[in-house]
Amino acid sequence: MNSNEKHVSPQCNKLRATRFCMIRVPRRAWLVGLGVAVGIILAGGGSAGAAPQKPSCSSVTNGTNVFKRLDNQTYALCAVAKCFVFNQVAYCRCDIKRGDSLSLSLDFDTNQDVCTVNQEGVRNGYMVSTFSVPDSVSPPNGDMAIYTCPSGSDGAYAQCDGGICFKSTRNQSFPGFDKPLAKNEIICSCPITEQTPTDPVGYQIAGPFLDGRCDPSFFDNCKRMTANKMTGSTLYVGAPTGTADLLALLLTGTVPVTNNCFPPP
Repeated sequence: MNSNEKHVSPQCNKLRATRFCMIRVPRRAWLVGLGVAVGIILAGGGSAGAAPQKPSCSSVTNGTNVFKRLDNQTYALCAVAKCFVFNQVAYCRCDIKRGDSLSLSLDFDTNQDVCTVNQEGVRNGYMVSTFSVPDSVSPPNGDMAIYTCPSGSDGAYAQCDGGICFKSTRNQSFPGFDKPLAKNEIICSCPITEQTPTDPVGYQIAGPFLDGRCDPSFFDNCKRMTANKMTGSTLYVGAPTGTADLLALLLTGTVPVTNNCFPPP
């Protein structure tokens, strides 16, 4: 028996083949073992001193409405989505994201809101559409822009905050879209808003910004003849003018610089 073997327990002798047993070892060997343990933790994406960040929610208010900030959660981003109308419901092709987002609280029952609905969806095949700033409208590389439909517009748009999105639609074909969805895309069902021409605010939708230029023909989507609730119509996700800036401010603390297009005079 050598000097190390006398410290090995009988149980450890039985497990000698596995090389994992509790033995008294010199301090140098203990440090090597600690290094291996830390390496395993880091390889798994964690850290030796902190647990992985867990999903959480907090309330945010702008003085009028209560919003929920969803931290470190999977959600659907529909801010620049194109939608197909069927039976007066817009079905929008949205992106699956992971991170921080914002939504109206949408409270119901007891202690139930957009946050609890999105968290329950993780195990039940769905997620909620919430807001974050899309990279595609940000300069210098964004290929989309925010189009402002001015007061007097009478078109329609999809309002996707709080829309329910079904994971079964990923990688699948869906009516109204030429190509199947990608793995990181999902269909969300969203209510439709028809703009009142007398509304002084107007609304905004996202459209093409190829080669850094606006497309004047895209403003046809500000008119009811093009954008409406009829089955088979194409709509875009939108909101009253300035809403996206407000949500971005509440979520990030700043109003982002975006590509913007305005109707010709």
